[in-house]
Amino acid sequence: MAASRGLINGFTKKYDVKRLVWFETHADVKAAITREKQIKKWNRSWKIGLIQAENPYWGDLYDELTG
Repeated sequence: MAASRGLINGFTKKYDVKRLVWFETHADVKAAITREKQIKKWNRSWKIGLIQAENPYWGDLYDELTG
């Protein structure tokens, strides 16, 4: 994937993101945007807790998402 190799400008290149450790699916884009805005307001420890509840070893979930 080009984004994971830093070939495309954007968030993943800017912050050197290499693994997908958490994701959510939503029935429609409006619900997804609402949820994203909600989570962005959370403090870091809450976000870490969200990840660890579903992915305690912080494994790369990219293949699960695209598989």
